[in-house]
Amino acid sequence: MRHAGFIHAARRALALALLTGPMLNAHADVITDWNTKAGDIIVESKLGTPPAVRVMAVAQTAVYSAVSGITQSHPRGAPPAGTQGASVDAAVAAANRTVLVRLLPNQQASIDAAYQAALATIPEGQAKAAGLVAGERAALAVLAQRANDAVVTVETYRPHTTAGAYVPTASPAGPQWPQRTTWLMTSAAQFRPGPPPPLTSAAWARDYNEVKEIGGKGSTRRSAEQTEIARFWEYSLPPIYYGVVRSVASQPGRDVTRNARLFAVVAQAMDDAMISVFDSKYQYNFWRPATAIRNGDIDGHDATQRDASWTPLIEAPMHPEYPSAHAILAATLGSVLMADVGDEPMPVLTTSSPTAKGAARRWTSVDDFVREVADSRIYAGIHYRTSTETGTAMGRSIGELASRLIPSPD
Repeated sequence: MRHAGFIHAARRALALALLTGPMLNAHADVITDWNTKAGDIIVESKLGTPPAVRVMAVAQTAVYSAVSGITQSHPRGAPPAGTQGASVDAAVAAANRTVLVRLLPNQQASIDAAYQAALATIPEGQAKAAGLVAGERAALAVLAQRANDAVVTVETYRPHTTAGAYVPTASPAGPQWPQRTTWLMTSAAQFRPGPPPPLTSAAWARDYNEVKEIGGKGSTRRSAEQTEIARFWEYSLPPIYYGVVRSVASQPGRDVTRNARLFAVVAQAMDDAMISVFDSKYQYNFWRPATAIRNGDIDGHDATQRDASWTPLIEAPMHPEYPSAHAILAATLGSVLMADVGDEPMPVLTTSSPTAKGAARRWTSVDDFVREVADSRIYAGIHYRTSTETGTAMGRSIGELASRLIPSPD
């Protein structure tokens, strides 16, 4: 099976973390430190969210491969040659550098600066040299396994129109994303949901009127806190999510291998979630609230009144509405965290957001975090409730799958 290699690679992963900002996590390790550096470099590269999530998945997988090769017992044989006594810190640095230089060559100056700064803190000697070899070797192996996952550049998306009729000419985002190779799912469509509610249904009228009332730029029904939440989650690049992961990874008593695995599971699951959600988006091609509400007189439902000038609080992304990508990412992440923590107490979760001027938010449970992310897209005026509920359900399934398929360290 083609997934055997990916599941084997899945046993190797890394961490990603917190975006820059005032955070409360104090017990950082090499996994979380490099995750932060990788996140900063990805942001600097100006990648969109799906490609950024992909880069992080490759990097975190390479790191876990390197770390587990050094720290873990190997019941089917001896550890890889040259890894005995190798420096984990050196291996993590080399794995990150190798992946990032390959995938983000325009950022090589920043990558090399972070790499040299990290190496300067590691004592010279055989352990350091062995760690560098182990990290580079692990990264090259993962890159080779993902060699056929080059992002498709030839778009086949066809705008929906009639001959001679004007439609906006901006290109949609990500129509080719479902063509990518998954990490853990059997196919992009494994968790494809059923269609959105029919336009003649009560559910459609409920969704339409809720977002119309609470998600418009001029809404008087949206509270100040709801507006803050919408602005906070306007940001979607990986660091905002990995700040939440760091809340768990930074707890006392965790070791480097467990953290490397956690970030690898999160990274692969989030990448599969992006593939899954774009598969569904372009399968159903459902209209955004801004389109629907300005055309409320043609949907065939008497309970949806048109507002010809309605605009959302936040500009909608350039891809179809259903399901919500933020909801699937948050639920995927939440599901992985719950599986990792198990019966241990869940710490307070926290992260910060550039679109909220660096402000931090905190949640006392995974469910609260996932619910806020989902609701934020309704407050922002860019998703319907059914879409957020569907994305949440998909994300939970993907997170559970990843937690099962990437075994815990021995």
